[in-house]
Amino acid sequence: MSNELREILINSAYILASILFVLGLKMLGRQATARRGNMLSSVGMLIAVVVTLLDRQVIDYTWLLGGLVGGALIGLACARLIKMTSMPEMVALLNGFGGLASLLVGGAEYFRISGGTVVPDHPAFTSSVIYLTILIGGITFTGSIYAFCKLAEWLSGRSILFTGQHLVNGLLVVLTVLSGVVFVVSGDPEIQLMALGAFTLLALILGWTLVMPIGGGDMPVVISMLNSLSGLAACAAGFVIGNNVLVVAGCLVGTSGVILTTIMCKAMNRSLGNVLFSGFGAAPPPSSGEASEGVIQGELKPISAEDSFAVLEAARQVVIVPGYGMAVSQAQHVVRELGEMLEENGAEVRFAIHPVAGRMPGHMNVLLAEANVPYEQLVEMDAVNPLMSSMDVAIVIGANDVVNPAASRDKSSPIYGMPIINAHEARTVICLKRGKGTGFSGLENQLFMMPNTRMLYGDAKGSLQGVVSEFKSLADG
Repeated sequence: MSNELREILINSAYILASILFVLGLKMLGRQATARRGNMLSSVGMLIAVVVTLLDRQVIDYTWLLGGLVGGALIGLACARLIKMTSMPEMVALLNGFGGLASLLVGGAEYFRISGGTVVPDHPAFTSSVIYLTILIGGITFTGSIYAFCKLAEWLSGRSILFTGQHLVNGLLVVLTVLSGVVFVVSGDPEIQLMALGAFTLLALILGWTLVMPIGGGDMPVVISMLNSLSGLAACAAGFVIGNNVLVVAGCLVGTSGVILTTIMCKAMNRSLGNVLFSGFGAAPPPSSGEASEGVIQGELKPISAEDSFAVLEAARQVVIVPGYGMAVSQAQHVVRELGEMLEENGAEVRFAIHPVAGRMPGHMNVLLAEANVPYEQLVEMDAVNPLMSSMDVAIVIGANDVVNPAASRDKSSPIYGMPIINAHEARTVICLKRGKGTGFSGLENQLFMMPNTRMLYGDAKGSLQGVVSEFKSLADG
């Protein structure tokens, strides 16, 4: 086979893989086609990997086959063993490993070139993309590891601030850029190697310090942003090794992550800069003897599963607002069962989904889809809020900031101005909560103290099972 024909076949396969990526990404936008889209993208990646291995004329496949088998086994174990409650930290970890892979590719290419194996046609360009690959990959890796530790609750969910933090981060950025410039323009191998070590270490530190001041309530935005960075790192790695399909795939991941990050920031009525640098949730707001204007005062009013059943049995319009509490108790299947029983009892049921509910983008959608909740019952925040005043009952399952009336009433609240689901406008609100503590962001939810709110304490799954049992007793009777 001639080299020209070989290049045509390889690039044609890459184009096919890229088309499958685009089609798969588009199909992920709808629940009905998401599974097929995921499979389509996987086939595209398989084509890209196989063609790349053939194209690079590998002499010994022993290490590659070991890596493929080991990676496949780890992936299978993760798919089978990782619970849905652990999916946010799993996504963070995968983003981190994507960044680490790009960092290693950039480093390996540098040592290949500096060892005299190949002479680049454009040394300045090659050095620049190696620098960007290692920089973005390093920030993505350690930033994702820090996010993983927060989501897994190995570290506190609160943002961590210290005096002069922005100055320190700014200095780290300046040093990273300077060492990158030295790496690109210097022709001395020893100086280049020192500069490489400097900006690699600085990138790893930056990833940690940039995520440190971001509170747990902003984790969905952080996950989306880190996902975008992992794509950009892969794109830069594609330029480093001259692989077209890696450039395309990296661009798709990077741009989709940017779009999703923008959407989520808009849903919180905050800029990305505010999310990254404001230190939201670093400490609870100071309390004074007098309540601020707009602050709701009252007491928490508990309710039992039996009394909750009595309220729901008479309801004809019910909206369910899921949050992380549903995820941590694995209550999505019981939620679906309760919804079905309410419908059999003559009620119309909706599920109100806030864009940043949970701890990763689309967290609630994934959980409800796993429980086979009809997609038509899922209603976005802007669509459900005009209907909320006509709801007989709003059931809030572990959600906190996304239903907190302080966002619209209390100007002293850190979340003031954030769009929320107006659950407080329903005639009766039943909030399921494990205890009387604050949510992951550390803010008190003023919804709990409103006169139309009742607190159903305990594990969300167990509490809902109690309500379901009451409905079953009614049906059997």
